[in-house]
Amino acid sequence: MFVNYTGFTMDDTKKMLRAVINGQSAMKEELLGEIRKVDKKVDKLDTKIDGVEKRLTKRIDRLGKQLAYLEDDAPTREEFNELESRVDMIEQSTVSA
Repeated sequence: MFVNYTGFTMDDTKKMLRAVINGQSAMKEELLGEIRKVDKKVDKLDTKIDGVEKRLTKRIDRLGKQLAYLEDDAPTREEFNELESRVDMIEQSTVSA
């Protein structure tokens, strides 16, 4: 039987090395499991974010259309100025009457 300088036999050294390797393997599997859980949560979050983005885009498009329609209905500066002069004429005619 071979005894190394630490006083352990080769079988004892192999057993300790095997225990260390098994511990590392178990820790690696546990970490991989946790990483997979986080990965699944990130995928779910990506799906939710995509849904929110689609709804927001649809809403912004709808608001943009409404704004464009309002802009089309609003009088231009020239029309507004002309309207002001018409109101002034009506005021003068009612005051003089």
